[in-house]
Amino acid sequence: MQEMSATSTIPLARTTSGSVTLRILPTSLQIFLCYFAIGLPMAILPSVVHLQLHFNTVLAGLAISAQYVATVLSRPQAGRMADQVGARRTVLSGLVACGCSGICLFFCGFLNVLPLACLGLILTSRLILGFGESWLATGSSLWGIGRVGQEHTARVISWSGICSYGGLAIGAPLGVWIEKAWGLSGVGVVSVAVSCLGLLTAWPIGEVATPEGEPLAFRQVLSRVFPHGMSLALATTGFGTIASFMVLFYAHRHWADAAFALTSFGAAFIFARLLFAHSIDRWGGFPVARVCLSVEIAGLALLWLAFNPAMAFTGAALTGFGFSLVFPALGVEAVNCVTPENRGSALGVFTAFADLSLGLTGPVVGLIVAGVGYSPIFLFAGVMAAGALGLTLVLSRRPAFARRCEFAAAD
Repeated sequence: MQEMSATSTIPLARTTSGSVTLRILPTSLQIFLCYFAIGLPMAILPSVVHLQLHFNTVLAGLAISAQYVATVLSRPQAGRMADQVGARRTVLSGLVACGCSGICLFFCGFLNVLPLACLGLILTSRLILGFGESWLATGSSLWGIGRVGQEHTARVISWSGICSYGGLAIGAPLGVWIEKAWGLSGVGVVSVAVSCLGLLTAWPIGEVATPEGEPLAFRQVLSRVFPHGMSLALATTGFGTIASFMVLFYAHRHWADAAFALTSFGAAFIFARLLFAHSIDRWGGFPVARVCLSVEIAGLALLWLAFNPAMAFTGAALTGFGFSLVFPALGVEAVNCVTPENRGSALGVFTAFADLSLGLTGPVVGLIVAGVGYSPIFLFAGVMAAGALGLTLVLSRRPAFARRCEFAAAD
């Protein structure tokens, strides 16, 4: 273990930016495949539940949010698992779970005549996928950090986001096409195939050393990352709203090509991360988060006011552009509040706030739709993002809090 740690540290100091990226990409590929599998049913499940199975919009939102309920419950455990048994094993477990989720979707395609049974199997698939996402995403990020060093944490998290939203951006419209051609069973088959591809590409990659040291209790980790996590949770409401209800919003307005609004979000997200890849290292996490949250608020306001597809498409893209660096910017600040042997737990707990937000957003926004219609849901998301901006401003202007984090990291 010590030999692995020593030999991996020396060359990292001499690596170029390009070689660091090349070492990050193999583990980030697993995140791309995971979120590609997540994106496949994302644009079709609300319509299946609401328009084909004839359940209400709250249950349509729950069909998406169920995944994030499982994810938020398993994120802390996933971080601890990566810290203690290794990132590689955690990722492989996540890939197996994603494949099991696809098997459930395959059988859903044969249960359209039994709405309750079909809905139950859809929710089961989403719950299993939530566990798979938790293990795979957390494990891959820690795997990447272990391969290139903690000094490149921001870049690893940024590439994780590029691959996750890239997977969603490609998977969502492809899932719509597959469902039209082969039904929900076809989507399940492709999900299983993607998981198998992930296992084939992940298996040859070596494990990284797990840092030695005393792990912090869960409550200690939670207390140190809680403010950052709350800001992330509020900011994530915009993405949750777009992911859960953009298709139904377009259908309500009788507009076509709703899946490509999700693609515009993902494409803008990736473009911003590539364009401003080094901004967090240059200006710091909190300044970048403030700018990004301001852009996200503007995009959500445009969606609220949209009266044609072009405005909605532009609003989704602007929201994706703004949301792009919120996670890595706040994540770097959160991870810096703990020692290296606890960074998996910190990253898991921090990410759990986004999952919690996504889990609550679907049902809450569904209630808003049932009460006042579709447009106000984007106003609601914009208000939440404004709350995230306010909290980030408070955090960045509290020297005492910054000193506490530095002291915690030095312990």
